[in-house]
Amino acid sequence: MADGTATIAAGSAAPGATTVAAERLRSFLQRVERLEEEKSAIADDIKEVFAEAKGEGYDTKTLRKVIRLRKMDKAKRQEEEALLDLYLSALGE
Repeated sequence: MADGTATIAAGSAAPGATTVAAERLRSFLQRVERLEEEKSAIADDIKEVFAEAKGEGYDTKTLRKVIRLRKMDKAKRQEEEALLDLYLSALGE
């Protein structure tokens, strides 16, 4: 390829190049698999924290909403809240 990366095509590369490309491919796959395992472990940890919070009487649905809101840009959050208020008042609620 033009950017210097190897391609694996049947019979198109020298045996050494194919080996190097295969090793590089294997490396990418192993890294992704390791990260997927870490992601799964982190998801389990998060579930445990929510279970602990629920056990102490906190509403996990509300906690998740607070987390989502805290991730938002302040201006975007205020805009969303203003629209929500506008829609509710339009409905007389």
